[in-house]
Amino acid sequence: MADLGTVAAVDAADDGVRLRVTTALAGDLRDGDSIAVNGVCLTAVGADGEGFGADVMHETLRRSSLAEVAPGARVNLELPLRADERLGGHVVQGHVDGLGAVRAVREEGFARVVTIAADPALLRYVVEKGSIAVDGVSLTVAAVDGDAFSVSLIPETLERTTLGDAAPGTPVNLEVDVLAKYVEKLVAHANAR
Repeated sequence: MADLGTVAAVDAADDGVRLRVTTALAGDLRDGDSIAVNGVCLTAVGADGEGFGADVMHETLRRSSLAEVAPGARVNLELPLRADERLGGHVVQGHVDGLGAVRAVREEGFARVVTIAADPALLRYVVEKGSIAVDGVSLTVAAVDGDAFSVSLIPETLERTTLGDAAPGTPVNLEVDVLAKYVEKLVAHANAR
């Protein structure tokens, strides 16, 4: 289940940040449940009928755009897949690999093409027609070059996610295909023999 939530509060302290997010998904959450916030897997605390809290540690703040989130911001939310449900997309874990930045946005028919600059260390796992998660939204890569990739977004994605608001300069959380990382490690290990 997915929803757009709203950041109600950001309480920063020396030891990390506590977010408070309001969402219609709150009724499905209990303390200790996992929930992805802009693609970052967090643990719900203080869940009630209105929303939930989540503690964001320094490691997560360094690797994700959650360090910049402010009260009033809309965020993509998704509950984890249950074992008895149909897998309707790509394999996404909620483990952000790094940040990208929207470089360009252009209209193409009813779709919107968003080009995202990313570190070459992440781009090596990105292939045309492969999968990538951008702010937790599982997408198919339309094109890739040496320092960026593009995704083409349908109206449904634009309406139901924060990607409809993406503009040049917007930071986005990126999660590359975990299967590509495993293949790389296995091939490197086999070649080292």
